[in-house]
Amino acid sequence: MERLDALIKGINVPVIYEKSSNLPIVYLKLVFKVAGVGQESVAGLAKLSTALLNEGTKKLGVNEFSSKLEIRAIDINAECGFETFSIEINCLKEHFDFAQNMLKDLLKDPNLTKSTLDKLKTQALGIIAANKTDFDYQAKIALNKILFDGSNLAYASIGTKQSLENISLSDVKKFLKENLDISNLFIVLGGDVEPSEVKFSAILDSLEVGKPRELEPVKTSDICKKEFIKEQTEQAYIYFGAPFNVKKDERYLANVSAFILGSSGFGSRLMEEIRVKRGLAYSVYAKNNISLSHSSFEGYMQTKNESKDEAIELIISEFDKFIKDGVTQKELDAAKNFLLGSEPLSKETLFKRLAIAQNEYYSGFELGEFDANLKKIKELKLDDLNKFIKAHTEILKQSFAVIYNEI
Repeated sequence: MERLDALIKGINVPVIYEKSSNLPIVYLKLVFKVAGVGQESVAGLAKLSTALLNEGTKKLGVNEFSSKLEIRAIDINAECGFETFSIEINCLKEHFDFAQNMLKDLLKDPNLTKSTLDKLKTQALGIIAANKTDFDYQAKIALNKILFDGSNLAYASIGTKQSLENISLSDVKKFLKENLDISNLFIVLGGDVEPSEVKFSAILDSLEVGKPRELEPVKTSDICKKEFIKEQTEQAYIYFGAPFNVKKDERYLANVSAFILGSSGFGSRLMEEIRVKRGLAYSVYAKNNISLSHSSFEGYMQTKNESKDEAIELIISEFDKFIKDGVTQKELDAAKNFLLGSEPLSKETLFKRLAIAQNEYYSGFELGEFDANLKKIKELKLDDLNKFIKAHTEILKQSFAVIYNEI
């Protein structure tokens, strides 16, 4: 794995690259930073713009465009998260030239028509309607409104009926033009391909140079609010979260801590204490959520409606114990065995290795940080981990969003 540069319109665009001739495949991914849901002016605009890029070109339309790809087993797909917007190609080497030309046409002539936009809005409205009875989803959105009030994280990224109605073709065109630019781009490339075989300048010719953008930080609330929402449900859905102020060089410690407390399934502290010993939960899980723009420690559980208050108190109690007492040597050893033992699976395919490298580069680390962290975990001492845990009392400032039914 190496980091290269491609000169495109006078800009040195970073390229994360791994050559692999094991299979005759090529993977190319364009990643635009500061270009996702966090940049939208209307709820649902980023997701709608992403969906439109998956509708082919205006010239060919979605059916003919997709047909040309399918008969060659080419996949071109656009996605967006809160911070980034990406478009990827996955294909056989023999069809890579054709795939590049199709991506070039897609960026130059996306299917920006009223009929396409109306179709996508109808599809989104169907998802919104279905989500109304997805109580896990609704509880998570309610928690986001508490933790990230005032930011684009505080609402469902798909938008609402009202917000979708207010989105026009010009809004989508403007969003794509302003966010898909050269100055905020990096590229991931891998497979049976040389960088010289990629038509970087031709593919990206229709994009503007733009200017580098900076992510706006989003503060995680510490107000310790509890919101209860009554619905016709057979169980209580409890989502909880708190700030988790982790330094860049502490992320491996945060991962080990979260693994022991709540993200290791039946081996976790929360699962053992809440489900196994007390039978209070159908499921319980907690993990850290660390990105460039925000950081939190979040979790969820499902329990009987009549047990919700007891379950909430038990979650609070277990977090208190975790901060006060830390973890045991037995728990640390078990975490090391799993995390270090699963390493070969984490890097067994080209796609997994490229995903790791993409995350390393995007997060501001040197390539190889994943392996460096494994070494740090292997050498981690119990006292150092517990010192880290006891220093992060902010995770005790938990807020809860609960959907339940009165008994």
